[in-house]
Amino acid sequence: MGDLPEPGDTIDGFLIGEQIHAGGMGVIHRVTRPDLTFPAVMKIPRLGPGEPATSVVSFEVEQNVLSALTGSHVPRFVAAGDLTVCPYLVMEEVKGRPLSEWARRAPLPPAEVASLGSALAAALDDLHRQEAIHLDVKPSNVMVRDDGTAVLIDLGLAHHAHFPDLLAEEFHRPIGSAPYLSPEQVVGVRSDPRSDVFSLGVVAYELATGRLPFGSPGPGGLRARLWRVPVPPRALAAAIPEWLQEVILRCLEPDAARRPASAAQVAFDLSHPQHVEVGERGRRLRRAGPLQLLGCWLKAAGYAPAPLALPSSQAASAPILLVAVATQHGDDATLAALREAVRRLLAAPGSRRLACATVIRPVPELGGSREDETAARQRIRHLAVLRAWAEPLGLGPGQASFHVLESTGPAEALLAFARQNRVDHVVIGAPARDIPLRGLLGTVATQVALEAPCTVTIVRA
Repeated sequence: MGDLPEPGDTIDGFLIGEQIHAGGMGVIHRVTRPDLTFPAVMKIPRLGPGEPATSVVSFEVEQNVLSALTGSHVPRFVAAGDLTVCPYLVMEEVKGRPLSEWARRAPLPPAEVASLGSALAAALDDLHRQEAIHLDVKPSNVMVRDDGTAVLIDLGLAHHAHFPDLLAEEFHRPIGSAPYLSPEQVVGVRSDPRSDVFSLGVVAYELATGRLPFGSPGPGGLRARLWRVPVPPRALAAAIPEWLQEVILRCLEPDAARRPASAAQVAFDLSHPQHVEVGERGRRLRRAGPLQLLGCWLKAAGYAPAPLALPSSQAASAPILLVAVATQHGDDATLAALREAVRRLLAAPGSRRLACATVIRPVPELGGSREDETAARQRIRHLAVLRAWAEPLGLGPGQASFHVLESTGPAEALLAFARQNRVDHVVIGAPARDIPLRGLLGTVATQVALEAPCTVTIVRA
């Protein structure tokens, strides 16, 4: 069989099929086995004379990390061969298109950038909640399934909190794709999930403008990543709205503490542009001046990242809270109790995002005969109630968003919103005690509590 297998060979029961990729680190073949019920591929590393040591280490890293992950945002792990005998890694063949296909067509319409960016952010959040950080996010390492789900591939540079970081232990230099590396990766920090948020910002910048925010620097130019400010996207593509530039430049902040606290929050912003608080970043039309750059450079000179908790703890400290407010028939006592419960949750340490939602019956676009019965006027009225309810909380800019959901099934609408927006905690009022047949028919709060993909708090006045 030689150093690398050929189609028709068999390895541990896997029949080797056609080669679909050959790279510097190894080759990939399609494989079959009688018990496999889905398409699979085998990745085989190049370990011959003259091959870099990183090939061995990254293969071991990918094997460990992939075998520890589950869900729709990574390929399914099948099997791995002994590194000392016959190294290979068998995984699901992800059906879809690489994000690099979209990158080659950039600049893309803002709505498409937002949709792709939100899908990628959701995939990264799922990874972070499983204690893993990708650390090599770029268009060629993202597959997009036909249903729009993003799948992260090539985990050879990843870090998992439950395994030793072999790459950090053995290679004391920045490792990854230079255009997408975060500032902390440049100085050797590989334990911050916000590094993936930075790389997500680079990808979104590339999709929106057709250019890389920092070019393709060599090893000697990477240090500038700690202080350099990219050209504002709107200076390169006038069609980019202020809200999208705001989100992208937040992700590209050199100081990780100034980036969105989690990938889930980026996904939320990209899915709800009307709720993005636009500041100086979003309105910026030219790169920072010499004095501002000097300040950034001086700050970067003393750069020393602080120790971090587990990736899942980072995500958990930046939850998205959904509070269901009955704007049509809520009583004052229940609304006040809801507000107090939310106030306590928001007071906990971390960077929380609050989504205030109400569910109303679908309104025909033409509405009723009077102006105050039109769909637009009714939506405005309910939004006003939501904002008035939240006002006593004294929330900061961009900390809250307000949503009027139209549905004949309130519980289904709230559950769909929670799933689509990766909500961590739902707060909802308990039903009134005098509802007829309450115990027999169930309630909105009961259904939400039974089916929600997250924590649910039911509040009674």
